[in-house]
Amino acid sequence: MVNLTEPLRTERLVVRPYTPADLPHVRHIQSLPEVTRYLLFGPRDEAEARVQLERKVRRGGVLAAEGDALELAVTLPDGTYLGEVLLFHRSAEHLGGELGYMFLPEHGGRGYATEAAAALLPLAFDGAGLHRVHARLDARNRPSARVLERLGMRLEAHFVRNEYIKGEWTDELIYALLADEWRAARSG
Repeated sequence: MVNLTEPLRTERLVVRPYTPADLPHVRHIQSLPEVTRYLLFGPRDEAEARVQLERKVRRGGVLAAEGDALELAVTLPDGTYLGEVLLFHRSAEHLGGELGYMFLPEHGGRGYATEAAAALLPLAFDGAGLHRVHARLDARNRPSARVLERLGMRLEAHFVRNEYIKGEWTDELIYALLADEWRAARSG
């Protein structure tokens, strides 16, 4: 079980549960077409962003059972909002989780997504006791695939025209990492 009561701190970042004060950040990031281009949803308006933030706040920092999710804000130590990382508990039976992230374009190319997502892997494998974590992405999103590869995840599947999103058939990639692979990479 994970109960995140304090923010996670990495070398450069703070990864923390959302608060109601984060509405301007959520509204902004979810309104940008360049951010939502490869996501399942298109740009959201303020009302939709508010609903999303309320869900994020309600979920808090607990990952204990199937259906739970950590949806965490990522900032610099000075409070500058960069984006978010997500860890979903997808299957209690198979001890599976799903990793996700989205970052503001102006903060791209600096390794923030990799650093923040890497901070969730100990929570997934050691905290929640998950066996496998996967990530799903639009095959056209090469920067996201590079993040997953830097995390040590492997490409497991390329589904051709698998999902009909925003009026078009899109290819989907699945990357994954097993707990024992993650531990071996950390110790080696």
